[in-house]
Amino acid sequence: MKKYFEFAKHQTSYKQEVLAGIATFLTMAYIIVVNPAILEAAGIPRGPSMIATILSAALGTLIMGVYAKRPFALAPYMGENAFIAFTVVRVLGIPWQTALGAIFIAGVLFTVLTLTRVRGWLADTLPRSLKHSFSVGIGLFLTFIGLNLTGIVTLGVPGAPVGLGRLSQPTVLLAVFGFFIIIWLMIRKVRGAVIIGILATTLLSFALKLTPMPTSWMALPPSLGPIALQMNIADALSLKNLPVALIIFIMAFVDTVGTLIGLSARAGLLDENGNLPQIEKPMLADALANLIAPLLGTTTTGAYVESAAGITEGGRTGFTAIVVAALFLLALFFAPILTAVPPHAYGAALVVIGIFMVSPLTQIDFNDYTELVPAFLTIVLMIFTFNIGVGMTAGLLSYPVLKTLAGKYKDVPAGMWVFATLSLLFYVFYPYR
Repeated sequence: MKKYFEFAKHQTSYKQEVLAGIATFLTMAYIIVVNPAILEAAGIPRGPSMIATILSAALGTLIMGVYAKRPFALAPYMGENAFIAFTVVRVLGIPWQTALGAIFIAGVLFTVLTLTRVRGWLADTLPRSLKHSFSVGIGLFLTFIGLNLTGIVTLGVPGAPVGLGRLSQPTVLLAVFGFFIIIWLMIRKVRGAVIIGILATTLLSFALKLTPMPTSWMALPPSLGPIALQMNIADALSLKNLPVALIIFIMAFVDTVGTLIGLSARAGLLDENGNLPQIEKPMLADALANLIAPLLGTTTTGAYVESAAGITEGGRTGFTAIVVAALFLLALFFAPILTAVPPHAYGAALVVIGIFMVSPLTQIDFNDYTELVPAFLTIVLMIFTFNIGVGMTAGLLSYPVLKTLAGKYKDVPAGMWVFATLSLLFYVFYPYR
């Protein structure tokens, strides 16, 4: 097993990989509850939806671990699930079965493009400045989520969209405690610092009665029958619904490429040219997950930015992903206890993770505006629109445009024009409010 995952090459161990897997799972376990709650607005029953969420995450992550050998966890995407529930179903009036059909079509396209190595070729054409900006943007995006989950930053009013939360609230103070515990443990070079911080904050929250203790430890999972294999592909291929499949494809395509590159940069898995070796493997794992998810009855599934938690703990191989997959499968029966971790506990961990993802900013050439501006747009729009896809497409579209305006069009790889075209289509079909 150690030889298969090349533990020696990555200077890791079973203990390190297990701790990394636990850290990743704890920071993304919220999806077990949140995804079904969002999709319920689309008419998908919550109980079966929870099972579909768990199984799609477990199977996709297992493929990533065993086949691609990367420490990345997969689960239904936040953002895409809200797009399906509130825009596609509630606003456009498209049945959720048709929406799942559109997701399946996107999954087929992903698989074909991956097997023909088109996705890998496109990813390798990304300039280093954008690759670095993906990592920085994702880190700050996670930081913003963490600050909001802890209550340190709250939604504001028109003219001041965000503001300082009530720092006197016990849950906020507990989150600050968790943040400094994790940092202190990291300074002391204690393995499992993120996990220890999350668990310590959770236990204190239980003890202080700020978070209710779960009433049971185990529960039998409900049936998947009402939503499994219910997708309507024929209706999704109709002329009026085809744009939905297109926008799902573009959103997931850009999100996945950027997330894989950003996480790989944090894990030190990129080569001397800034590319991820054998990128087709994690991309194929992602593509297969996108085929599995709608079959089970849930939305677009792909690499999760919360995988950065495990990477921060030292996860470097697919064994980390296998641990995450195993924990998701356990969640089928232990959902009450595993989902009891409060937001102020894992939110503090996300803020810490953001700290360790901003260092690539120093690798961006601040003297070349054709490199700096696309990177800047990627980072700030990713955060301030609260949408990773918007930030990435802004950078992908502006890069070749600015290079051309500066008379450097020969420096633009052909693949970047493909990305620019997809990004332009993203904005054309984007469901503006």
